[in-house]
Amino acid sequence: MNLRSLAAAALCVAAFLPALASAQTTLKISHPFPGSNGADGDFRDRLVREFAKRVDERTGGKLKFEVYPNSSLMKTQAHFSALRKGALDMALYPLPYAGGEMQEANIGLIPGLVTSYEQGAAWRDAAVGKELSRMLDEKGVIIVSWVWQAGGVASRGAAIVAPEDAKGLKIRGGSREMDLVLKAAGAAVISLPSNEIYAAMQTGAMDAAMTSSTSLISFRLEELAKSLTTGRGKAYWFMLEPVLASKEVFSKLPADQQKVIMDVGREMEKFAMDAAKADDQMVAQVYEKAGAKVADLTAETVEKWRALARESSWKDFAGRSEGCARLIKLAEEVK
Repeated sequence: MNLRSLAAAALCVAAFLPALASAQTTLKISHPFPGSNGADGDFRDRLVREFAKRVDERTGGKLKFEVYPNSSLMKTQAHFSALRKGALDMALYPLPYAGGEMQEANIGLIPGLVTSYEQGAAWRDAAVGKELSRMLDEKGVIIVSWVWQAGGVASRGAAIVAPEDAKGLKIRGGSREMDLVLKAAGAAVISLPSNEIYAAMQTGAMDAAMTSSTSLISFRLEELAKSLTTGRGKAYWFMLEPVLASKEVFSKLPADQQKVIMDVGREMEKFAMDAAKADDQMVAQVYEKAGAKVADLTAETVEKWRALARESSWKDFAGRSEGCARLIKLAEEVK
């Protein structure tokens, strides 16, 4: 081959490389929870990594992901805004954390509105799920996976089981609506993300914290707690922590890749439910081993919290906007 032929071949290769590079897209997935190691660790990190693996495989490597746990890519409260602007591709994110930008997002943690995993899972295809998805879509965010988690209460003192147990204590509820219920019970509320609970409890700035079973384990709160109220069996605290995608980013992907993302997202919901239920059981074992006293809720106790919530946070949420009133009405229809 002469020099002219070599030069022509080099030009062909140079022209081909950009096309080859453009055939592969890498998306960033961020979340505020601890990282995992294989089959061990916080299931929310394991979920997004398994999601990434399956999508990668089904797109033949054309769609790859970088996972950023523990808010290592950006601050916890910045996620929702970044998704809306297209500055973040995807996130697994507690929806009520977005309540400051979208008050309807607080529907994701209204005490007593969801009282079982099966009821929460039914939201996806029910009118409430379709309406919430539409509202988020208008804000530039798409729900890829519906992830629900039951929660409990880690306390530096006695167990907080019934509403009267909260009186006079400084407690983190996890959402504006949970805070309203705690205030109605006579508690002082502390507002902060779950990844900041440990420091607040360690310094005594907080007496107790309500959070998901997985966070109760992952953030090692058993090191500080003398008692735990679990969410196993019965719970009034259910948090919606979906996998979200930026509409701006998602809309630029080829249709076949969009379909793979949504199909795998739906598949991961069973993974999430099974893992969340397992953590509801595991959290009790972790705290008992650490020497904490463990209490469970009864149907009667759950109803006490639910009645208090109906007269406080439910009414407040419904009165905030027409959209909020519509959402809570639709949510009450899911039995």
